[in-house]
Amino acid sequence: MKNTAEKQEASFGFTRVDADAKEGMVRGVFSSVASSYDIMNDFMSGGMHRLWKNDFVRHIHVGSDAKILDLAGGTGDIAIRLRERTGAPVIILRHQPRHAESRRCTPVRCG
Repeated sequence: MKNTAEKQEASFGFTRVDADAKEGMVRGVFSSVASSYDIMNDFMSGGMHRLWKNDFVRHIHVGSDAKILDLAGGTGDIAIRLRERTGAPVIILRHQPRHAESRRCTPVRCG
């Protein structure tokens, strides 16, 4: 039988941490990179991520009467591209509200 009084551990990078603390630590990492997320992606992909996103948006067929819901909006850049291309309003749901600080829309609704 396992002792329930034992603290559970989880992996955080190359370190073992208290499982209850991990979620806050992960949130802290994402919050710390939110303002430079696109720059970081530019560096890691050589700028290709912008081309991939533009190509993705070109393949989405929605009219201006549509309402777009982005369930994992991150920086909101794909939803913003869709709004600019179609004129349709978008709602962006994101786990990290700090991403919104670097974009030109509110954390929840855009357009």
